Amino acid sequence: MQLKQLLTDDRAVSPVIGVILMVAITVILAAVIGTFVLGLGDQVSENAPQASFSFDFDTANSNVTITHEGGDTLDNSTISIDGDDGGLAPGDVNHPGDWDDGTVEAGDSITYKDVDNGETVRVIWTNPAGGATNTIARGTAPQ
Repeated sequence: MQLKQLLTDDRAVSPVIGVILMVAITVILAAVIGTFVLGLGDQVSENAPQASFSFDFDTANSNVTITHEGGDTLDNSTISIDGDDGGLAPGDVNHPGDWDDGTVEAGDSITYKDVDNGETVRVIWTNPAGGATNTIARGTAPQ
């Protein structure tokens, strides 16, 4: 057998490369189709909004006023307020642009009552596409 002929022989290269490319394309297509069939494609695009909130605690009346300071405008149905002792009862609204109008935007505020000293209050966003929750702001009442 001649060494020169062995180095120039490439008869089996084309079918092997073809099979590898076919397998790679099949795997990529299966991953893309599986992602959308299982609904994961919708959740990938839904990230938690970027918004800033301030917490003004009135310890004398056991209230907290939560104000949207800036950032993304939020849909009211995706926002909830929670404390260490469970959900908080809405109190008097301090600002005419309250959270009942469907959206929460910069300048909107709402007051919640029955906040204990040292209690942590959280603004929680619920992903409308998948139900996952993120805490986007938190404040702790003074002792």
